[in-house]
Amino acid sequence: MRVIWIAMYRYTLAVFAVILFMFIGRVPGLIPTSSAAPQDNQIPKTEPLNLTVILERVYLDGEISQELVHETCWKMENFWAKYDQWQLTDINQSTYVFRKQVDDISPLLKANGFFGVTDDGVLTIFNGRPGQSHIIQSFFQIDIKKLESKKQEELIQGIPIKSKDHYVEVLETFEPYSVKKQ
Repeated sequence: MRVIWIAMYRYTLAVFAVILFMFIGRVPGLIPTSSAAPQDNQIPKTEPLNLTVILERVYLDGEISQELVHETCWKMENFWAKYDQWQLTDINQSTYVFRKQVDDISPLLKANGFFGVTDDGVLTIFNGRPGQSHIIQSFFQIDIKKLESKKQEELIQGIPIKSKDHYVEVLETFEPYSVKKQ
């Protein structure tokens, strides 16, 4: 008996839906038909969206660069396709913030980054030569006494960072000399 009642209920809903669609189709202006020519006041006005896009690039060394882009967007599909390689992190009104991990060191390091040590022996990257520049990133403490005098002098003078490979190489070179926390 219950199965019959459910079947009748579904049939009634289907009939109601068909009648509703027939009614909606007859309401003028609700569904445009091809035979009716649109009036001037019925043409939808399309204006582009003016969007602000902030592109954040996160580099291996922890540096985050930001680029501000002003976009004129006619179709959101095109906008999303343009930034499909980016991760959306925030939307605020007409501002979109995208982020991307970059498998490289930052332009700041390439231009002016130097490995060195602080007074307490911590392997550090400086913005400029060690001693007179501010610290960008610190890694681990080194047992300076175990280093060859040549390596000690290199760290005191500063080792310039020119590429990702060199960055990784220097870290790997000095990691065996790190002071292990106990």
